Amino acid sequence: MKGFQNRFWTAMAFAGMLSAAGCKSYWVDARIENQTGQPIHELEVDYPSASFGANTVAPGATMHYRFQIRGSGPLKVEYTSGDGKTAQAQGLTLTERQQGELTIRLLPRGKVDFLPNLQPAS
Repeated sequence: MKGFQNRFWTAMAFAGMLSAAGCKSYWVDARIENQTGQPIHELEVDYPSASFGANTVAPGATMHYRFQIRGSGPLKVEYTSGDGKTAQAQGLTLTERQQGELTIRLLPRGKVDFLPNLQPAS
């Protein structure tokens, strides 16, 4: 019985140390809204150390993507509009350990709104 008690308390101490160390993952939930009034093609969103995108996003559609930031740097968006023109925009600077929500609104005439709700703020 004494051996069981020792193992029990050792396991409890180990579990306590793991929870105290607490690994934290920082995520950004991105939402890209196509409000251009036309389909867009070749959408690419670049953020520090990676990128994501889509071949086509229909007018009025919303794309969702979840990512982690590694390092720091600018957020960039590039896409081709329905009339074949390339639109590019650079948004805020992202830093590692930011988390929260980010909305990117693609607007007519190549305009882009970046609406962050990130902690810590950029």
